[in-house]
Amino acid sequence: MSRAFINEDDLVESPFVPPRADLPMGETNYVTPEGLEALMKEKEELLARLKELNEGEEHGKLTAVKIIHIELQMLENRILTANVVEHEEQDKSEVRFGSTVTLQIGRGKKTRKLQIVGVDEADLKEGKIAFTSPLGKVMMNKKIGERVVLKLEHGESIFKVLEIE
Repeated sequence: MSRAFINEDDLVESPFVPPRADLPMGETNYVTPEGLEALMKEKEELLARLKELNEGEEHGKLTAVKIIHIELQMLENRILTANVVEHEEQDKSEVRFGSTVTLQIGRGKKTRKLQIVGVDEADLKEGKIAFTSPLGKVMMNKKIGERVVLKLEHGESIFKVLEIE
């Protein structure tokens, strides 16, 4: 067959777009109000990039447009399935989604403050862990003074809940 009869668009491979943060199948997509706000801002930024590409020159545009469309599709799914949990309305006597928890690490004086958030919001550098993470799961429903035991491959880490905000 002559190359004259081949559609050039068919020759472009689908680009690899890394998946969003893992949300296990069947798990509710809980987000904080701030998390939903961040998702909406991300969507605005992607739409702005897409508009810029559509107005720009043609070179290399097709792949970039495809990537943004895929990212928008994944993002839109997260937004549509978001279940916003207002932390202010929750009982602060035990750890819940959205809680900020101060933990004592081991028996020492070292502490760490962590907030339990949605999978798209999680950022350990900012002290935010996903509710689906191993530590997030074992912290749920704990009260001040209770121990949190995180089982690891080579032993376990023990924390004590000092404060719940």
